[in-house]
Amino acid sequence: MMSEIADLRNRIELECQALRSLMEDFRQTAPHHIIQSRFESITPLQKQLSAHIGDEEAARMVVETYIRVIG
Repeated sequence: MMSEIADLRNRIELECQALRSLMEDFRQTAPHHIIQSRFESITPLQKQLSAHIGDEEAARMVVETYIRVIG
């Protein structure tokens, strides 16, 4: 179970990094729907994480990761 949680946290971080890259590097060219799609790809990962640690803790982890990675 711990490895599944670690894997999900890593995948969430990778999605946030990709989102940050789109927002910073391609600000002038990345259409809004692409950025939105990348952002929405975090939701299924959060739901999977919730199954292991509960909704509140999963939401907290996602928000903390988002803030740490994106700012």
